[in-house]
Amino acid sequence: MATMIFVNLPVKDIEAAKAFWVELGYSFNPQFSDDKTGCLVISDTIFAMLMTEARFRDFATKEVADATKTTEVMLALSADSRDQVDQVLGAALAAGATEPRPAQDLGFMYGRAFEDLDGHVWEYVWMDPAAVQG
Repeated sequence: MATMIFVNLPVKDIEAAKAFWVELGYSFNPQFSDDKTGCLVISDTIFAMLMTEARFRDFATKEVADATKTTEVMLALSADSRDQVDQVLGAALAAGATEPRPAQDLGFMYGRAFEDLDGHVWEYVWMDPAAVQG
């Protein structure tokens, strides 16, 4: 069995967070979602467990970071093309995200980032496969 990753993130409004990600074309696994948690399906092996802040605190042993004020983590996801990076960012911005910095274009790599409704930083990055193979 492949290793899976479950990234746990606190959100202020679980329904707004779910609606945001649905606008970007993602889905939620209903088996692991309820009125306090949403299991965002990123791929067959990558999931983000979005939890109300109260539910998140049930698992946290330290203070919960306010992602609108501090950087807790930067999540980077690969894209199949430069166009896909721009499409995802366009959808995110239309759904209420903000773009904290300009696109980074290094020729062999192109990336853009957005902050979701709770301030979590998500990056979408395309890398030229020919440049990666050395």
